[in-house]
Amino acid sequence: MMKNVPHILAALAVILTINLTAATAADAGCYADYKAKRNNPLRLHYGVIKLPDAACTKAAARPTIQKRIGADGWKLLNILSVFGPEKLEEKRAKAGKFFLKY
Repeated sequence: MMKNVPHILAALAVILTINLTAATAADAGCYADYKAKRNNPLRLHYGVIKLPDAACTKAAARPTIQKRIGADGWKLLNILSVFGPEKLEEKRAKAGKFFLKY
């Protein structure tokens, strides 16, 4: 039994490494930038929103974004792009108060 301890520890280390790598990839995040409007009076905004992994395409993101912004009376006009966290900072200033608001 003692001869197997190093092998068991090595196997556990590999499993732990795989699990940590998968968790990091899952936590990476999915985001979209979009344009929306509200009428009476007409108001427009550009925003950035965090999406669930299952909504990480423009088509899949549409209902998620519309539901969230619609709660405040906004109508989704279009989704400009879907992206990862590496582009968040470049979009922060342009989105202003609508950066990760919804």
